[in-house]
Formats: sequence, C-alpha cells, structure tokens
Amino acid sequence: MLTFARWKYFAILAVLILSVIYALPNAYPQDPSVQVSAAKAGTTAIDASLAKRIEGILAEAKIPAKSVLVEEQGNLLVRLTDTEQQTRAADTLRPRLGGDYVVALSLAPTAPKWLEALAAKPMPRGLDLQGGVHFVMQVDQNAALDKRLDAYVEDIRSTLRDAGVPYTSVVRRGNEALVATLGQNADKAKAQERLRTAFPNLIINLDGQTVALEVPQAELSRIALEAVEQNLNTLRNRINAFGVAEPVIQRQGTDRIVIQLPGLQDTVEAKRQIGATATLEFRAVTGDERAAEAALKDRSIPPDSRIYYTQDKVPLLLSKRLLVSGDQLVNAQPLTDSQTGEQGVDINLNSVGGQRMLEHTLENVGKRLGIVYVEQIPTTSIVDGKEVQSVRTEERVINSATIRGVFGKSFRTTGLSAEESKSLANQLKSGALAAPMVFVEERVVGPSLGAENVKRGTTAVLYSFVFALSFFLIYYRVFGLITCLALVLNLLMVVALMSLMGATMSLPGFAGLALSVGMSVDANVLINERIREELRAGVPPQAAIATGYDKASGTIFDSNMTALLAGVALWAFGTGPLQGFAMTMIIGILTSVFTAVTVSRGIATLIYGGRRKLKSIAI
Repeated sequence: MLTFARWKYFAILAVLILSVIYALPNAYPQDPSVQVSAAKAGTTAIDASLAKRIEGILAEAKIPAKSVLVEEQGNLLVRLTDTEQQTRAADTLRPRLGGDYVVALSLAPTAPKWLEALAAKPMPRGLDLQGGVHFVMQVDQNAALDKRLDAYVEDIRSTLRDAGVPYTSVVRRGNEALVATLGQNADKAKAQERLRTAFPNLIINLDGQTVALEVPQAELSRIALEAVEQNLNTLRNRINAFGVAEPVIQRQGTDRIVIQLPGLQDTVEAKRQIGATATLEFRAVTGDERAAEAALKDRSIPPDSRIYYTQDKVPLLLSKRLLVSGDQLVNAQPLTDSQTGEQGVDINLNSVGGQRMLEHTLENVGKRLGIVYVEQIPTTSIVDGKEVQSVRTEERVINSATIRGVFGKSFRTTGLSAEESKSLANQLKSGALAAPMVFVEERVVGPSLGAENVKRGTTAVLYSFVFALSFFLIYYRVFGLITCLALVLNLLMVVALMSLMGATMSLPGFAGLALSVGMSVDANVLINERIREELRAGVPPQAAIATGYDKASGTIFDSNMTALLAGVALWAFGTGPLQGFAMTMIIGILTSVFTAVTVSRGIATLIYGGRRKLKSIAI
C-alpha cells in the first residue's frame, strides 16, 4: 500500500517553513560601512553631534552616505553604497577625527529586525567570496628582549637567594650580558654551579666577586622568534573568541604577523582586542603619597624605586623589583563584589608566581602591595599627511592595599571598571603577548575578486541545478516534477542549515554544494529507476511506487553513508578550504537523503496515494 503518515506531512511543512526563514537573510546583501568608536571607552562621546560632524566631512568630500547613525552599542555606523566609497570614507575620516576615535571598515546587515529576533543571519562568506579585513602587525622584538632579560635578572636573584649565596646587585649590561656582584663571604663555586644549572643556555664567567652571564646570539634569536610565536598563538586564541569564520593568522618574515578576518562586522573591537596588551604587575609599595611627593620635589627618588600614579593622579613609590607579571597569570575571571559592588578580577597564578607571592606576603604582612594596570594601546597619528602607527603605554596603580594575611596562587583584586575587568580577564585567559605590536597595514581583501567569485560560483551551482531539473522534467515527467520539488527543498535546507550553524561559504563550499546537488540527483535516479523496474515486472502502479522507495532506500543510505564518512574525515583532518568543502558536502548529504527518501515519497503519495485505482503513472 502507498501510504504516508500524516504527522510526516506536518514535519515536512515545518522543515519547509524553517528553511525559508533561516535561508531568507542571504537574500539581503550587507552594506559596506565605516564604524567609528572611541579610542578608549569613556574618553570621548559618540553622539548626535559627532554624527553631524561626520556628515559634514563626508559631504565636503562628496562621498554619499546612506545613513549615519549612533548604535546602541556605543559606536557610530556610516552606511555607504559600495566598497570604493567605503575606502574613501575611511581614508577621509581618519585624519579628520584624529587619535581620539578608531575608524574601521565594516559590513552592516540589512535584513529585517524580525529575522534578527529569530536569530536568522546570513551565512558568513570566506575571503575568496566577499573579502574581509586584512591586518599586518609588526612585533616589537626589542621590547620582547627587554622583557625576557628583565625576567632573567629576577630569576638570577631568586636562584642566588634560594641557594643561600649573598649578593649585592644583579644588573643588565645592554642586551648581551647580566652581571651579578656577590657578597664578600659568598661561595663562588656554589654560585657558579647553581647558575649554570639554572641557565644552561647562557655563558657563565667568574671574575673575582663578579659573575657575568653572557647571552649568546643564538639565544637572543630564539627569544625574538619565540616572541613572534607566542604572539601568534595568543592572537589565535583572541580571534577565536570573536567567532570569525575561517580566519587567516600566519607569520610573515621574521617580525610580522598577517591577520585576515573575512566579513567581520565589528572590526573596531577586533583591533582593540588584537592589538591591546593589558596586564597586571605586582610590586611592593616603598613609599606612600607623602614620600612620593617629597621625592618628586627634592628629585631624590630611591634607586630601587619608581614613581607610579593612581587613577586620581596621586603619586606612589613602588619597587622596581617585579614580584609577579602577566606571564605568571594562568586564569582570570571578572567579578562584582556582592557586598561593596566593586568590579574586579579573580586571579590564579602558576606555581612560580604563587610561590613568589607566598614568600612576599609571609615576610611583609602589614605592608602595602601595589597592583599596577599596564595597557599598551595601538595609536594612529598623522605626520606630514601620512598615518604613523605607534604604541602608547598607560600605567596606573589600581590598588595599593595593606597585606592583611598570607596568600599565594589565588586571590582577588579590585579597582577596575566593569569594562576593564571584562577586557582584562579575556586577554589574560587568551594569553599574554610576549611583546607589543603595531598595525602597519589595514585594508580590504579583494572585494572585486570576491564579487567575481560569488558570481561564478553562483552561476556554476545554478547551471548544475537547472540542468538536473530539466533532465528530470523531460525524462521522468511527473516524477521528474516531484524530484525537482525535492531538489529545491534540498538546496533551501542546505543554505538554511549553513546560515543557522554559522558555517562559512567559500569557493570550495560552492563545489561541495554542486556535489550535494549531484548526489541528491543520484538518489532520485535510483528511486525512479527502481519504480520503473517494478512496473516492467507487472507490479501495479501504487505497489510499484511503494516497493521502489522501500528497496531503493537501503542502497541510498549505504552509498551516502560512505560519502558521509569521507566528508567527516576531510572536515576532521583538513584545514581551511578542505573543511569548507567538507562541511557543505556533509550538510548536503544529510539533506539529500531526507528530501529523496522522505519528501519525494510524501509528494508521490499525495499525488498517487489513497484508494484510487491507477492503470499507469507518468514516469
């Protein structure tokens, strides 16, 4: 009997409605836009007056804008007609707005609000289809060397202290050597042995009471290379947090990193999170406000101390010796104190940092500990009409509380705003940058090439689809029409699922889409030919349809499951384009099995089912 459960019709109808809803946003192209935000939160206003100012600048430059609106997120969005106007607008606004604002390229959605309310978004497209933002960043390797050599100084002090060897000073001699001056009664042999064990990569020479640790060129090169690699890994962690589809993050030369973010809308936040280097430093307080003001007035700052300032510009004397830095932070969580309502960060240190904090708090209960918030912010300035990228370092004491008890690896700090707490926690969790970086290049990646690729890919899929439909309509007649309806739903489901999952459509993805159409055709050919065989064997039409679907289903499942396993292997072990191809193929296989076996059978039952008696069918 040719039957089909009624609930299955409702299921197919629900799938059709959901597919239309979640595929619909792809019919709305995104507007090339320019996004303007404050270089630092709370310092400059993003309001209607700024919008009017920008409208005047664009009008003066004869750049037509669709709209200039202040968004709820606190940014200002300028929608433009095409990518050429977008680039012109960005180049015009940057020098006119100055360093107080960040001007970044963006893509603004145009889909109706009711689709956004249903979480319906267009599928992201790869760099080869729509282009994206291209950053080139340069790593300050000299800063990385300074940071590592300063760490060597502290490690040498700790090694000598742990070994019980007295010393009077440990200082740097440029970037080539570290010099430790031992005490009069120090065991020189013991000091040399312990230092050689702790620093096998350094060349150690003993001369009287002085131990010189030379840093060979190979070690300097390794430190510089590791700084780039650490920054590369940290950037991957930070960019992955954006959810950008198929980003490109790779090293270029010895000190540059290339970042390509396809179709990212909030490039302002991307630049802020990618380039900012925020961390905490823990230093002992060596002088209160009065002592700091007196030292500034008399120009008598102690050699082991340095002046830092609080948020309110109050000076403090803090030790030059760094107890714990961002390198020792392994986890951080933003928090709000339930009693006071203050914002802060829960901090966990690694074993080295925890041990240093434990030792310091054991010996300094009742004394003050300073926590310094250090942020290195990429800035843009105009020199002789050209943009110059640099890094501005901001340091401020966020807390200088008295040590009330002993603590080690885990503790809590306050003194930050809610936004700073969240940003700091995210950066600490993604890893510390080994060295600051500057943006040396920012541009749009191949928008014209992307448009051409979209046109060609769409044309290829469209022709493959039209050829398949034409063949089925001519060769299988009514069952060809049934197959065409199933193929249309199949394509609609693939687009909807990829949009819902946020899967990236790239040029290889178009190839996977064309392949999935072909596999769906193959499944329907098996069913139709099986029905023909049953009819030639003299089976009644309705029974032939039912038998054809029943017998062909097993073969369809087997053939598609082997292809599905191949697609899963490509997705699991491939990268970039291979994953894009595999993802589209996997989704296409699953939807083609559903439409070929279930949807087409439902339509066939609707046409030929029931109690009617058939002498023949059009197939």
